[in-house]
Amino acid sequence: MQKSTIEEIQERFDNDVERFSNLETGQVSTIDATNSLELITEAAKSVNIDAKELLDIGCGAGNYSLKMLTKIPDLNCTLVDLSSPMLERAQERVSQETNGNVTTLQGDIRKVNLEEGKFDIILAGAVLHHLRDDNDWEETFTKLFKLLKKGGCLMISDLVLQENPAVNAIIWEKYGSYLESVGGVEYREKVLDYIEKEDSPRSITYQLELMKKIGFSSTEILHKNLCFGAFGGIK
Repeated sequence: MQKSTIEEIQERFDNDVERFSNLETGQVSTIDATNSLELITEAAKSVNIDAKELLDIGCGAGNYSLKMLTKIPDLNCTLVDLSSPMLERAQERVSQETNGNVTTLQGDIRKVNLEEGKFDIILAGAVLHHLRDDNDWEETFTKLFKLLKKGGCLMISDLVLQENPAVNAIIWEKYGSYLESVGGVEYREKVLDYIEKEDSPRSITYQLELMKKIGFSSTEILHKNLCFGAFGGIK
């Protein structure tokens, strides 16, 4: 199947701002979304208690930045997203919760210009699964590594695969059953079709090994439930 283009992904999120402005309803298809969000922000705080600069990539309506601000107040927040309506909502919400500067950049994280070595914390919530081939993954992780200060962290909450195809099939069958329990067979098919069309996730193992290859000093797995994980690396 031909995967969605960047423009198609942008259009979908342009039309879905309200749903993604509420973590509970926006992430109903994501297992343990609130738990993962809590864990990655708490972990980011634990290694960057004096953090000043936050970068939220694929920020959506700002849920991840908002949660981070409950851990470390008054961060300077740089918000990046493909969708202009999402960014507008995120800026509105985040600006109300911090006395720091709030900067927005519309565009693909792979292409936007950002200052290297600036950020204490980078949050990537349900965004990196849109990366495609191995080169795309390595170039993007390398860029994020360069954007971090020494000791800074990249924390990820995302859709993931298993390494072994047989194990992966079991996990996704169970995820399908979860979706069916939430919204019936039609909902299950809708979500799985959308994932097949738009997403190209990789395993946690793949991503952590890539982080180590690029130069992250340590990596951490914080949580995993079926095909969703929370994990990260420290520069």
